[in-house]
Amino acid sequence: MTAPSAILFDWDNTLVDGWEAILRGLNATFAAHAMPAWSRDDVLRHVRRSLNDSFPALFGSRWEDARDIFYREVRACHLEVLAPLPGTAAMLAAAGAVAPLSVVSNKQGPLLRAEAAHLAWNGHFATLVGAGDASADKPAAAPLLLALERMGLPPGPGVWYVGDTVLDMQAARAAGCRAVLLGQAEHDGGVAAAAPDAVFMNASALRAHLVSLDRPAPIG
Repeated sequence: MTAPSAILFDWDNTLVDGWEAILRGLNATFAAHAMPAWSRDDVLRHVRRSLNDSFPALFGSRWEDARDIFYREVRACHLEVLAPLPGTAAMLAAAGAVAPLSVVSNKQGPLLRAEAAHLAWNGHFATLVGAGDASADKPAAAPLLLALERMGLPPGPGVWYVGDTVLDMQAARAAGCRAVLLGQAEHDGGVAAAAPDAVFMNASALRAHLVSLDRPAPIG
């Protein structure tokens, strides 16, 4: 199998575990609005869309106040609780030897880029596109297309978008890219609901596949 022309990655629950910050931010916001708290499992089941797409439905006319509370809480703790998922560092090293890499996330752009800098991962990625950076957020194609534009590459099936949710697979297909599921989408209806073009159990399985791919012969 031929190597991809580029690999775009989702961020949370694909490359990193940042759920604790999201949980704290949501529960601080819920408490301020006299709403019930969520568990970590609730967050894993329900957090998919960007804040700008999801908070109006949750908080109605109060959503902008809720946004400010959420981001204040998240900014206070997100770097402290952030952790790479197992095997991710080695997988990114292998992926970067195969194709140029970028990140497309529904996490707010400045938070996303701060987390990549905190992990000293900026060198892996040509660009990091977060919520609010493109004209629309995932599942729209716009953020993936923006990342590829910045990379100077066209969309197409040679581009992989690697994520962990049904929404990620929808975004990949909307952009005309190969939809690659990492994990089993346990909190999102499973692999059948995601309907990916390819699926890998974890970062180590993806790394093993990447190092096995045929690569173009060097010129000269």
